[in-house]
Amino acid sequence: MGRLQRKKASGAKKKKKRNEGSTALAKVQTFNDAGTKNAALAEARDKSIQTAKAVPSKKQPQVSRAVPAKTRGNFINSTVQFLREVKIELKKVAWPSRKQTIGSTVVVIALIILISLFLGSIDIGLSSLIRAVLQ
Repeated sequence: MGRLQRKKASGAKKKKKRNEGSTALAKVQTFNDAGTKNAALAEARDKSIQTAKAVPSKKQPQVSRAVPAKTRGNFINSTVQFLREVKIELKKVAWPSRKQTIGSTVVVIALIILISLFLGSIDIGLSSLIRAVLQ
């Protein structure tokens, strides 16, 4: 489970992307010196590459290989994070009192006994009926 985060409105995301692109182009236009202009162009190009969405490629057949240590560390960190979140959620649970738990248990056991007696009596009645028909 990941951390809870608020989602931005889709319009806000689009505006942010437009603003980033326009600020990068504004930087390019404001520099008069050729060297700084080239640097600004490179910076704008780098930002546009970072914000561009990755194009999904065709699926390659997966080859089984050894798990690198970095993945194991990531797995351990994510497991620890998950357990921390479980602990936090368990603190939020409204646990029943001992009296409520015992009362619910008694009701469940009584219902089980009643239903088993009912089904047992039907079973005995039907088996004796079938025995009488077969003789």
